[in-house]
Amino acid sequence: MKIIDPSVFISKSELSSIKLSQIERYGRVCYKSEIINSNNSSADAFIRKLIASKHESVLEHEKASVHAIVDRGVSHEIVRHRIASYSQESTRYCNYGKDKFGNEITLIRPFFYDLSSEAYAIWEKSCKYTEMAYLELLKQGTAQEARSVLPNSLKTEMVITYNFREWRHFFNLRCAASAHPQMRQITIPLLLKFKDYLPCLFDDIDYDRSFPEYNYAKIIET
Repeated sequence: MKIIDPSVFISKSELSSIKLSQIERYGRVCYKSEIINSNNSSADAFIRKLIASKHESVLEHEKASVHAIVDRGVSHEIVRHRIASYSQESTRYCNYGKDKFGNEITLIRPFFYDLSSEAYAIWEKSCKYTEMAYLELLKQGTAQEARSVLPNSLKTEMVITYNFREWRHFFNLRCAASAHPQMRQITIPLLLKFKDYLPCLFDDIDYDRSFPEYNYAKIIET
């Protein structure tokens, strides 16, 4: 049994400022106005005005994709966002009893349990038993049958694609103090990365500032 922390991979090209220029170009069609200049200062000001006036449908013309490694519980919440495209690791077709998976399951560590606590010991013991049951069930049938005992803590990989309007909606919901702590673990540092590259699109979105930075998931640029 392997235990890892969550992480998110994102290509720099997904947050390219070229996308801002494209949004400006598309948005100006509505007003029959000319692009003031070809640099991003023009796009920046225009997009901020779009957001201030609630004209966010224009933001749907551009999108970004990320590759997230999270647990199944978090992924179940993510896929509730409808305006999206998802590609996710399949427990039907991935047989974790095979050599390519190290003949073991991989779990996401629940950061809210201290490693020395009784709660963490209970969680770890339960997962070990689950792994044993899963591997035994594989001997009796198929991966899609054995997966019935796999826990929410199981690691899953997924590619998430939202247009920028949906990313704004996603961050507004999933970075708030009311969001699940393991969701905030990945969404807050991801939002901060989006803010760094595309401030005019995301600067106005707040987040749970009480969530400790030492629990942030790694955001890895590729």
